[in-house]
Amino acid sequence: MSDLARHVEDFRQLVHASPSAFHAVAEVARRLEAEGFARVTEGAVRGEAGQDAVVGRGFCVRDGAIIAWSRPEGAGPDAPLRIVGAHTDSPGFKLKPRPAFTNQGWLQAAVEVYGGPILPSWLDRELELAGRLVLRDGTEHLVRTGPWLRIPHLAIHLDRGVNEGLTLDKQRHTQPVLATTAGVIGSPSGPDPVLSHLAALAGVDVADVAGHDVVTVDSAAPATFGLDGALLASPRLDNLVSVHSGLMALLADDGATGASGEPAVRVLAAFDHEEVGSVSRSGADGSFLSDVVDMLTGFDAATRQRALAGSWLVSSDVGHAVHPNHAERHDPTHQPVAGGGPILKVNANQRYTSDAHGAALWSRACRAAGVAEQVFVSNNALPCGSTIGPMASARLGVRTVDVGIPILSMHSAREMCHTADLLALAAALTAFYTGP
Repeated sequence: MSDLARHVEDFRQLVHASPSAFHAVAEVARRLEAEGFARVTEGAVRGEAGQDAVVGRGFCVRDGAIIAWSRPEGAGPDAPLRIVGAHTDSPGFKLKPRPAFTNQGWLQAAVEVYGGPILPSWLDRELELAGRLVLRDGTEHLVRTGPWLRIPHLAIHLDRGVNEGLTLDKQRHTQPVLATTAGVIGSPSGPDPVLSHLAALAGVDVADVAGHDVVTVDSAAPATFGLDGALLASPRLDNLVSVHSGLMALLADDGATGASGEPAVRVLAAFDHEEVGSVSRSGADGSFLSDVVDMLTGFDAATRQRALAGSWLVSSDVGHAVHPNHAERHDPTHQPVAGGGPILKVNANQRYTSDAHGAALWSRACRAAGVAEQVFVSNNALPCGSTIGPMASARLGVRTVDVGIPILSMHSAREMCHTADLLALAAALTAFYTGP
């Protein structure tokens, strides 16, 4: 098996293990522990007296976010940081607190739109529920159902104009079905059948479930396709691509250096809630990364400032490949293609943080990795998206550059990319960690 094939298969396994942000964090934590990284408590990260001392290779989990670090030998508290930032969440639907309801002879699950999914792409797919249950005693249990739900399309016979324009009401038209009501739901006053099923899967009593954070996800596995098998269709490319590439880079080498050649601390920060603005305790606009930086610099303000002065953050998220059927939607002079290598993301209005120094840093990393470089700039007539880069940079005051890989069908239930770009991004992030 080639290096590319091994990398793609490893990514497929991570996607399968990560149907929700909480599952993604658990999978990253599992892989880190297998490589000798130590789990560090929130108390240690927040500097509470009597908590664990900082370890050289460790990680901390905060809900659906995880931050890991590796301090090479000889790197002191004021050593510069090389940070790769990504996010664990993806657009879709989130289960409402009281999910089960009946309608016209069907049992349905009440869901709320999460982020900005392409709604029609979720129709007529076998979906699963995945996330966490929290019991009254505060313990958490991860759960996933496998294929269990479907949002059915309306037949063309009942909507003759569907191919001229489809409009979906986010409340009425997006509630998935999971059964008929004929003899399957029991007493209307009994336990919620959706929560009962989730509780049974977790091996807990439904009466003990006090809350849940559960999302609907496409249950189909990632698959390669195309003339040469080089294209990949997968749920949650946005942004498990960057989580996986950053993790591979973090584990690849211990020889990180700062801009002046001194040893640098490598950090991987995978945040939750990017798709809804990042304003949460586990989002990039929260305190998590700042808390970890405080810990790594010994909770000393002057040391922290010295470390950050020589530090860099690479914010890695997917970007847009030029769509062959909608080329007019893209900038005519900057047209990244799938398979053409990682992209530098640029926006004059700071929706992305890349500047000339960031461009130079990323170019050095790509050249050192031996991968091609591309640039993405949005069409002036269309609004530009954003990611964690601007807010993380503003919170830390650290130099930042936004990068990623080009994909099609962004925010669809199933996105697509070129397999070569997966390996190229991991190589470039490895070079960022290890290079000047």
